Amino acid sequence: MDVFPRILLVLFYIIQAVIALYILTPFFSVIAYSIVRLLGIRRPVERKPFLTDRNFEIGIIVTAHQETEFIFPLVDSILRQTYGGFDIYVVADDCDPTLLVFDDPRVHVILPSPALHAKVKSIDLAIRSFVRPHDVTLILDSDNLLHPKFLETVNTHFRKGYRAVQADFKPKNTDTLYARMDALGDMFNFFIDRETRMRLGFSSAIWGSGIAFESRLYDDVKYKTLVGGFDKKLQYTLVLKTRTIAFAPDAILYDEKISSGKTLENQRARWIHSYFNYFGESAKVLKAGLRRFNLNLIWFGFVLMRPPLFMTMFAGVLMMIACFFINPVLAFVWLGIFFSFFLSFVLIVLIKGNDKRYLRTLFILPVFAFRQVLSILKLKKASKKFLKTPHTKLLYIDDILKG
Repeated sequence: MDVFPRILLVLFYIIQAVIALYILTPFFSVIAYSIVRLLGIRRPVERKPFLTDRNFEIGIIVTAHQETEFIFPLVDSILRQTYGGFDIYVVADDCDPTLLVFDDPRVHVILPSPALHAKVKSIDLAIRSFVRPHDVTLILDSDNLLHPKFLETVNTHFRKGYRAVQADFKPKNTDTLYARMDALGDMFNFFIDRETRMRLGFSSAIWGSGIAFESRLYDDVKYKTLVGGFDKKLQYTLVLKTRTIAFAPDAILYDEKISSGKTLENQRARWIHSYFNYFGESAKVLKAGLRRFNLNLIWFGFVLMRPPLFMTMFAGVLMMIACFFINPVLAFVWLGIFFSFFLSFVLIVLIKGNDKRYLRTLFILPVFAFRQVLSILKLKKASKKFLKTPHTKLLYIDDILKG
């Protein structure tokens, strides 16, 4: 065999191995989670001692755009916290100012003029508007609601030495098929990219909301674009500047799940655009991990480089088809890989879901995947403007806790 065909064959097997590892990650996560639980190993935060008895001052940034009515339930859930060391900065971008009146002096309403139409700009404006220096900055979206013990849990993590903490997400609404499919996606991603990593002592991936971090760390965040993906750049900075990004499953944030296919397409188009836009930063995390011989950064960077799930699965199918012609034995190995993925998905739903409707929703996930494929057609639009996710479920924290 000539050298060039050999090189192509080696590359083919390397690409197969990478794609296979991505698809097998959920299965390995379930195994690791089960072993840790079986051995009774406590979570790292439970094992860590308190390093200080001080309480941290938290600056809470609420980025709101147009949907003024959702600000009140969120602020209400914050004011009901068992922990009181905070100030709230509501950046009411393109909102009706006549409706934003609060009696509590800890609530500061910021009215940009002209309108910003960019989350990054809203965050920067809020930080410049801090009435005093805050130890910790917490970023929230206007459709969020916080469990009463949210800030108390976050404060505990900072007292134990963590410099960045990602909250857990629960759905505000599960009344439609798309909402339940969206909730399943969160359940799956949070299990493998946050909870399992936390139990193994690795850094958690962060989300676009519910991330709390040492305020001075934000000074090093420099954005390459104002259109989406702010959390990707923030994540890149936090994982390189801190020992561990903690995941706090007891810091519960409720957010609204999408309710239509069109909304799903817009949301995923924005996320896919952010993935490609910040792919270089993901590669730099992997490179930094290899340079430092840091397993946490190596795994973090490797996973960051993982394409969206539907793209990864499609690539796996292509590999399996190719193997039927090159090496039929490997084609059957691929069938086993796909089986392990679907098995792990079901197991994650059984572990994390407590609603039988989720199991029935599993059979409709191909529709969800198809809508994500359609989102590719909106990538050009996502690169030029922020594709807003509309919200319709106006709920208060009492509605959820009593439900």
